[in-house]
Amino acid sequence: MRLGLTDLIDPRLHALVDGSREFYEKRAAGRGPSSSDELRAVRANAATPAPASPPAIEELAVAAGRTVPVRIHVPVHTPARAVFLDIHGGGFYMGSAAAGDVGNRRLADALGIAVVSVDYRLAPEHPWPAAPEDCETAALWLIEHAQRRFGTAKLALGGFSAGATLAMTTLLRLRARGSRDFDCAVLQFGTYDLSARTPAGRLIADEYFLQAYVGAEPDRTHPDISPLYAELDHLPPVLLVVGTADILLHDNLAMAARLSASGTDVDLRVYPEAPHGFTGHPTPMARAAHDDIQAWLGGQLSSAG
Repeated sequence: MRLGLTDLIDPRLHALVDGSREFYEKRAAGRGPSSSDELRAVRANAATPAPASPPAIEELAVAAGRTVPVRIHVPVHTPARAVFLDIHGGGFYMGSAAAGDVGNRRLADALGIAVVSVDYRLAPEHPWPAAPEDCETAALWLIEHAQRRFGTAKLALGGFSAGATLAMTTLLRLRARGSRDFDCAVLQFGTYDLSARTPAGRLIADEYFLQAYVGAEPDRTHPDISPLYAELDHLPPVLLVVGTADILLHDNLAMAARLSASGTDVDLRVYPEAPHGFTGHPTPMARAAHDDIQAWLGGQLSSAG
């Protein structure tokens, strides 16, 4: 058996490297805020999210005695054949469901599915476990109401970066409740060890988002914080997407290995020279990744129960 990094890359993707590289050569490398003052400044200067057409439906999801705002996109021309719970990224301390409106509208119409995006509470004002609680609330609301609200009980979820982490913790929370209602998950370059105890985790040990999100917690190996430490059996099929230039590459490789060893059906897609967050950039590599995600998700939802 061959198991090198190059063996994990679809050969067709190498032809897209040069076109994608041109974009990054003209773009300064980004970094997150390094203090609470910087975070406030970044939030204050954040651009207003682009609107989708038709616009999202704003609603409150209520379940398990909790309430969380959600934004809903339904396909324009067909009934929804499934529902996708989208969890936005942003280091647990930035971002919003509204920022994903354009992409979620595109996904809804491309696959004929409803997309529900959850506006979970952000750190440091609301540290762990606020965000996982809100994502769990939205998931429980869908389990209870999807059939009546959208005409389908087929459910999927996913997210990028911190949203992928929260998607995984949501699956673990649902499993603890005895629920296996979600049919699959799409996780884009999540962070799965926030404890700095693994080589992958130590690469991000000095990032401010850790202090903002879980700074007061003495044990960051708690599976609800660092899902790499969870028992990962009895989960639905998972698609993992990550680039070779992502600081979280090793974290995603470790999660893929643990999922596979636990018997979970995992599909790992690695994109050459792609940095963290690359699916949000206007590059040929990002377009290929979106095509792959849509094809995988569509296939899973077509075959689900």
